[in-house]
Amino acid sequence: MEGANLIESFSEFKDIKNIDRATLMSIIEDVFRSMLVKRFGTDKNFDIIVNPDKGDIEIWKNRQIVDDEFAEDSFDYDENRHISLTDAKKIEPDFEIGEDVSEPVKLEDFGRRAVLAIRQNLVQKILELEKSEVYNKYKERVGEVITAEVYQVWKKEIMLIDDEGNELILPKTEQIPSDFFKKGDTVKAVVSKVEMKGGSPSIIVSRTSPVFLERLFETEVPEIFDGLITIKKIVREPGERAKVAVESYDDRIDPVGACVGMKGSRIHGIVRELKNENIDVINYTANSSLLIQRALSPAKVTSIKIDDENKRADVFLRPDQISLAIGKGGFNIKLASKLTGYEIDVYRDTDTDVETEDVDLDEFADEIEPAIIDELKAIGCDTAKSVLELSDDEIKRRTGLEEEAISDLRRVLESEFE
Repeated sequence: MEGANLIESFSEFKDIKNIDRATLMSIIEDVFRSMLVKRFGTDKNFDIIVNPDKGDIEIWKNRQIVDDEFAEDSFDYDENRHISLTDAKKIEPDFEIGEDVSEPVKLEDFGRRAVLAIRQNLVQKILELEKSEVYNKYKERVGEVITAEVYQVWKKEIMLIDDEGNELILPKTEQIPSDFFKKGDTVKAVVSKVEMKGGSPSIIVSRTSPVFLERLFETEVPEIFDGLITIKKIVREPGERAKVAVESYDDRIDPVGACVGMKGSRIHGIVRELKNENIDVINYTANSSLLIQRALSPAKVTSIKIDDENKRADVFLRPDQISLAIGKGGFNIKLASKLTGYEIDVYRDTDTDVETEDVDLDEFADEIEPAIIDELKAIGCDTAKSVLELSDDEIKRRTGLEEEAISDLRRVLESEFE
């Protein structure tokens, strides 16, 4: 069919993303049927054949052949449905009364203005449907991790482009404080919110959501993905610290050890993605007292008093453990409260003999290899005493260190308290 504008329109739309072939053909047909109704008053006796592959469309007008007298004198004659025998024979001399005649309707017959209107209407409907398809697609992907490329960086947000060219927004508030991205960088985030704004889909992704950390664990820990280990709750202070409570339904599986991995292999990848966020993995328990003690790790609790009615807990610790319980910036105790659901107050245990003050592992950087210190921190041991409280077998199982290395490590740490 002739008409450069029409062919150009189809050439643009035949490979449109997010819209399947059947839907595209239906839209095109609806647009042209609207045009036929406007021009002829009806579209019932017209056939529309759409061929998006070739960027082509055919419109056929179907009429029944009537005798000339009926065509001239009858009030029932409708030129959209009927054609006189004389006019039909001009098309094909062998035609007879009662037969159907199909004639092509040329786009040029509608005029240039109508063609432009069709094109504009078609563009608008395709864009509306494409936006709707993107919205529906990402609405189903909320909570799913996506990888996209940085397209534009602004002060308050970053625009990302996925592999299909869809625009995603990563607000500053959903970025880890130490995140720094430039155009062309690849970003991993979780789809957190999808809504329509002004007729266009707004897709918000996040790197600070607890769901993002949960999905990273599912990727790195097969036992979580398979359902053998369940993540009961995650709390985060993005870029600083996170606490993850896990539970195993199989007594043969150590949930904490499985999440950390041999030599911290599994959790290291997650820590790197989160810009070295310190992640504490603890064994979940329904025992509130025990859960609070575990949540305050790496601090060692001496005793605890719980008020279940008011959801408060008074925790007593040795003087050297108080700073560990509170943590840098107060993040440790704050996250422990969120994880357990209890408001935690820390008190100095005056009934306990004061022991030699504990020493942070970083103080031994001159005597212990940094890689070994990192391995110990990955299993929740931040201080010398927290390491010494573990047996050699436990250290070997959780870090993968050799016996000789463990022996040297223990010698260095013990010498600090002699």
